[in-house]
Amino acid sequence: MNKFITSLCQDFISLFYPSVCAACNRLLMRHETVICSFCNIELPKTFYHTIKNNPLEEVFWGRIKIEAAAARYFFRKKGKVQHLMHNFKYKGKQEIGVFIGEEYGKELITNPIFQSVDVIIPIPLHIKKKKIRGYNQSEMFAIGLSKSMNATVDVTTLIRSIATSTQTRKNRFMRWENVKEIFQVTDLKALENKHILLVDDIITTGATIEGAAQMLMQINGIKISVAGIACTTI
Repeated sequence: MNKFITSLCQDFISLFYPSVCAACNRLLMRHETVICSFCNIELPKTFYHTIKNNPLEEVFWGRIKIEAAAARYFFRKKGKVQHLMHNFKYKGKQEIGVFIGEEYGKELITNPIFQSVDVIIPIPLHIKKKKIRGYNQSEMFAIGLSKSMNATVDVTTLIRSIATSTQTRKNRFMRWENVKEIFQVTDLKALENKHILLVDDIITTGATIEGAAQMLMQINGIKISVAGIACTTI
């Protein structure tokens, strides 16, 4: 009886506040969460976690030493992934990142390299920007990943000490200049000999990841892998 009443209440609420797909705005069915079944199939997945020396890994060759790199989706302007990310970053829908992270974590751990991850570190936001936005989108993604990867989330060892301007319209060199000295490691001992998964929401030139990884590589015995919700690399 209680389940019936709960279901009835949920149906009543949905009449006034319908749940819609974060990627296409279709109404979600009762069994669907965040992304509809159609978009779960249609959204362009990279499957990079199954490909050694994939194009995203190549982005970092000669720049930083990584164990592996992967992103769940390809990012295209005006596509559904862009709409999904816009809802996530600017519409306050934190559940998108957690949901994608948990689902993607299940895929990542089919790769032995990602199975050995000890700690997940999200690219940090400066405290001022986080206060304005209310949350760090990369941290939401990391929380989701941790649920299915048996790894802890660390948001204290790597910090962003300098606020920077948006990266959106910068080329690769400008992006690197914008981030090369903005991160700090607060404890060089805490993550010794750990395998770190460094995560960001969208990976484009890789400059932000590179800047953060350069600082983390001061830690003895550290290994770094990379994951994103989306990337622009084919």
